Amino acid sequence: MNDRYDVVIVGAGSAGLAALREVRKRTPNFLLVNDGAWGTTCARVGCMPSKVLIEAANAYHRRHAFEEFGIRGAGSLSVDLPAVLRRVRRLRDGFVKGTLQATDNLGERAVAGRARLLGPGRLEVNGREISARAIVLATGSSPVVPPAWQALGERLLTTDTLFERETLPSRIAVIGLGAIGVEMAQALARLGIDVAAFGRGHIGGLSDAKVGATATVLLGGEFALHLGAEAEVAAADGAIRVRAGAAEATVDAVLAALGRRPNLASLGLETLGISLDPRGMPPVDPNTQQVADLPLFLAGDANGERALLHEAADEGHIAGLNAVRLATGEKPACYVRRTPLAIVFSEPNIAVVGRRRTELAGGSFIEGDIDFAHQGRARAGQRNHGLMRIYAEPDTGKLLGAELCAPSGEHMAHLLALALDRSMTVRELLRLPFYHPVLEEGLRSALRELAAQLPAAGESDLPSCGGFGAIGAEALD
Repeated sequence: MNDRYDVVIVGAGSAGLAALREVRKRTPNFLLVNDGAWGTTCARVGCMPSKVLIEAANAYHRRHAFEEFGIRGAGSLSVDLPAVLRRVRRLRDGFVKGTLQATDNLGERAVAGRARLLGPGRLEVNGREISARAIVLATGSSPVVPPAWQALGERLLTTDTLFERETLPSRIAVIGLGAIGVEMAQALARLGIDVAAFGRGHIGGLSDAKVGATATVLLGGEFALHLGAEAEVAAADGAIRVRAGAAEATVDAVLAALGRRPNLASLGLETLGISLDPRGMPPVDPNTQQVADLPLFLAGDANGERALLHEAADEGHIAGLNAVRLATGEKPACYVRRTPLAIVFSEPNIAVVGRRRTELAGGSFIEGDIDFAHQGRARAGQRNHGLMRIYAEPDTGKLLGAELCAPSGEHMAHLLALALDRSMTVRELLRLPFYHPVLEEGLRSALRELAAQLPAAGESDLPSCGGFGAIGAEALD
């Protein structure tokens, strides 16, 4: 190991590998240090294995629609949980293998071990002091678990351990109803497990009360859903009792889905000579990823800001570029971040695009919505449930954001994110083609409701006039 590098990257997850991709293009004098398992959180224990489980759960749940479709024999189907979990691990291992290819040929420039800051530009790695012109910290995050819950032993699950189980017990409490909690609670329930879910705040990250109420009704129809009070957990008579306010459940295991905490403990941030906030976090510029004015960058889940893979990859990309710039005597560059986009892969999908409703001042926006109960394509597929709400400026019609719990919401959320990124207005988006019959016609209905609230601009959606108002035919609207 050398004693001095241009750039040292600490952490080989999504952000660290994105930083590595940029650094290795620009200098051969770098070091990648990783403590623990190699391979990204997303591939090992996050977005990818969870989606494999969700796909199995949704496939089995679809049997409930067979009779209406005229398909008989659904009652003879069953779930082989060990087989489901074996498939999760098999595909998971393939995803992890793909991420590991990025570090296969690094040789001595990739080191397994723990790094600790000794000050700006100085680290200790496996007991050896090294220096760097710039350092990227991309140490990821870990599940939040109250210390008292550790007494549950193997009956306490997180997504770090859930997918390693050979099978699962018949009763599970899911505590925390952010993205992970909602996804896993529904998937486990659809696989035949008796699920009791507990949450305190907004379900799935939604802030719009109407969309949140829709999600609550739909999810509550599949498993016991208890909202509003903090859950307390205690072992009792060979089982586990969970209480939250007046709600109570007896289960065999608890899945902690309370979010993830940045892995910053013992990294030596206190040696940097800068102020840390009450959470122990240093100041980070989201557009450069630089910590204060130091030769240090903090990217991905480790900075506690946007714990999403595409954001972590962007932050690693920015940090890697700027680390090399700083190492070669240039100033860090400022980069505009992407339109905020968050998706929960429940059914219906939950998504937030752009600005949340609670981020908009009263009177500063108009709203348009669509209830999918009567939307033609949704009815054809027996997916006619959910609500989408879109927000726009009242004078210009410029799109501001959206919250939704809707069938194929992941796709409509991307369309809206593209429109927001291009600063499109309601009428500009209405001028684009909407094929018939597709679920996206529901999006058009919400846009037309918005257009009807804007200053008059003609009688048609077509470019010559703009447009507003619904057609009036259920199949088309």
